[in-house]
Parts: sequence; C-alpha cells; structure tokens
Amino acid sequence: MAMIELTRLNGNPMVLNSDLIKTAESSPDTMLTLINGEKLIVREEIGDIVDRVLTYRARLLARVARRLPAFGDLQQVIAIASLDVSGETAPPAAELPIDPDSAE
Repeated sequence: MAMIELTRLNGNPMVLNSDLIKTAESSPDTMLTLINGEKLIVREEIGDIVDRVLTYRARLLARVARRLPAFGDLQQVIAIASLDVSGETAPPAAELPIDPDSAE
C-alpha cells in the first residue's frame, strides 16, 4: 500500500493509502475524492500531496529493483528510481547510464 501522511483540516494527522485517491481539487482547501466516493479535506496543497506520492513510489520502486537480478533495461529503471526527487530537474532518460558502474 502506498501510505502517505496527511493532516485533516482540524489538525489531526492521518495516513492514507494514496492508491485510493481518484481526484484532488483545490478550492481553496484541498479536497480529495477517493475511489469509493468518500471526500476528505486536508491541509496539504495538491503539489505537496503529489510529491509525497511520487517520493513513496520512487523509494518503493528502488527497493524492488535492488532485489531483482540486473538485466538489460532494469539498470535504467534503477537509475531512474534512484534520482533525487527533491524538486531538482532530472536529466532526460536518454542521458541516464544503462550500466550504473559506467557512470562517472
């Protein structure tokens, strides 16, 4: 499960399975609509929620990739999953080394 920590409008923290998010709207509070139709209002902005989901999934993908044998394109997947998701611009995929040992 892709669990992310969010804050309800009343200040109470919560953990949400981000796979259940169907839509996110900002008007001005952030309202999440889940796949079951339930609506949640949270303090975080949409961009912050997206960043948390992407960060979680990148870490998960990197863990899975490290456990698999290194074959062909898998090295490129590992390189992409290991990128810093702090907001810096990532190089285009074509510039990423297929063999991490060949990277300088």
